[in-house]
This record gives sequence, structure tokens and C-alpha cells, in this order.
Amino acid sequence: MSAAPIESPPLPSEAQIGRLVDAFYAKVRADDALGPVFERAIADWGPHLETMRKFWSSVMLTSGRYKGNPVAVHARVPGIDMALFDRWLALFDETCREMFDEQLTAAFNDKAARIAESLKLALFYRPDRPWPPRVVAG
Repeated sequence: MSAAPIESPPLPSEAQIGRLVDAFYAKVRADDALGPVFERAIADWGPHLETMRKFWSSVMLTSGRYKGNPVAVHARVPGIDMALFDRWLALFDETCREMFDEQLTAAFNDKAARIAESLKLALFYRPDRPWPPRVVAG
């Protein structure tokens, strides 16, 4: 008796990735927490959106279209903090749920969560402090 084949996660099309990026970043720009941070960091949204399409194509389709260093880019963003990543993930999930079925939403969200955690570790982890940082009640 042979084992059942392992199902690959669903793959989006380049067109679906483009629509997701455009819809998601429209929400980001309108968001009270994320909008101001992104507006300070991005002078021209056209190239940024194209970069994000390439990034998500590389992430989801292993297309190799993105050539960049997300950690270095995010390290230069004034006002970035860890809580913003949770808001980013919530908006990303909301946008995916509006556009895709459950399987494709889960595939995108899995990658997004890994990316967010990787960026948080790269930007905020310090070996002399607990991880994740403890929230001190005020």
C-alpha cells in the first residue's frame, strides 16, 4: 500500500498577486497606524507596489523576481515598531480573505507570518533581552 501523495499548497497567479498587493496597500495607506509610517518611508508608490509584486511572486511562486534586502529596507524606516507587524498581518489576512478561498488565504498567511517574525527578529531581537519582549502593564 502506497502513501497518499502530499498535496502542494495552492499557488496564486501573477495577476492575483498583483491584485492582492494593490488592494492590501490601499488599506495600509488608509490605516491610522500603518498609513503614516508608510507615507514617511515611501515617496513614490508606483515603484514600491511593483517591488511588492515581485517580492510576493518570489515568495509564493519562487519566481526569483525580487532582488532586495527587506531587513535593510525596514531598518531605515522611521517609527517602525513591533506592534505594527501585528496590524500589518491583520490587514493582510483581511485582504486575502476578501479575495481568495480558504486554502490560498492560508498559504499567503503562512508566508506572511514567517516573514513578519523574521523581520521582527532581525530588527528588534537583542540577545540580552527576553524574546518575545514582555509587555509591562502600566
